[in-house]
Amino acid sequence: VQLQASGGGLVQAGGSLGVSCSASGRPFNRYLVGWFRQAPGKEHEFVAAISWTGASTYYSDSVKGRFSISRDNAKNTVYLQMNSLKPEDTAVYFCATPTERYSNNNYNIPSWYHYWGQGTLVTVSS
Repeated sequence: VQLQASGGGLVQAGGSLGVSCSASGRPFNRYLVGWFRQAPGKEHEFVAAISWTGASTYYSDSVKGRFSISRDNAKNTVYLQMNSLKPEDTAVYFCATPTERYSNNNYNIPSWYHYWGQGTLVTVSS
């Protein structure tokens, strides 16, 4: 299984940016996909997750109302649209997916995920 994150960049505070995660190597539509971020010197922080059909979405309190996660199973891709960005959103953003099919039991726990993308840097300037 391979995950490829892309779309990061530099944006001013209050701006918007979208990142995407493309997957290959197994049937995409059977697995939840999550986004995590890691700021320098910090642990992985849960950002958002989306169930295998896209019917259920989950967000951390810090991004709820500002970020939106979606997926296109026909394109094997998950998207994270980030609006009203703040300097504290600056981090490397990773997408990840577990080995358990049709499961969302531990969507906010990094150790539950088995496959990780390489990360894409999002920098929000003040």
